[in-house]
Amino acid sequence: MNTYYKFCPNVFLAKCDAKHEKGEVINVTTKYGKENESIVFNLMFERDGFYYYSIVRADGFNVQEWAKQRAERRRAWAESAERKSKEYFDKSNKDRDFLSLAEPIKVGHHSEKRHRKAIEDAWNNTGKAVAFSDKATEHESKSEYWDKRANTINLSMPESVDFYEHKLEVAKEYHEGVKSGKYPREHAYTLTYAKKAVNEAQKNFDLAKKLWL
Repeated sequence: MNTYYKFCPNVFLAKCDAKHEKGEVINVTTKYGKENESIVFNLMFERDGFYYYSIVRADGFNVQEWAKQRAERRRAWAESAERKSKEYFDKSNKDRDFLSLAEPIKVGHHSEKRHRKAIEDAWNNTGKAVAFSDKATEHESKSEYWDKRANTINLSMPESVDFYEHKLEVAKEYHEGVKSGKYPREHAYTLTYAKKAVNEAQKNFDLAKKLWL
């Protein structure tokens, strides 16, 4: 059976008990027992009789699709909360005409019970309307966050080779520009940070190539 193995942040390899060829489609089982058809890319390493391959889902599902689903789910929750907020708001106004008269409660009068209940219902329903409105705002905010994440590219995707190659070029150009004086040194560690960015981009680019080329 082929299972998932956490290799580095965002990247899971297929841990296999048999060798496979690049481009081969295999089933990889999650810890919950679900099987995902996956396409084999590269053998990353061998250990204790197992073979560890870089893979992508055959159905195209990746971090971007996952983010899109999260955004859609949050939008649906926001719409549901908005509907409930409106329902409670409408309920809170059920006795508006009566309460708008601002008459005092007539203690002992036959209307006392109805009057008190009308005030209580209006108060409770208003509170619920506000609570659901706040939830709708929160869900909408989260949906916007996941919309932005839908454009994420990381090492779990073959597209990361071109992505990190470009980041490396940009980092190198900035580093050289800082050294030459083309770009100002905004603080004492500007050059150090620029070099660190080059090293990080180089590391990711090398790993992306190992995973996907």
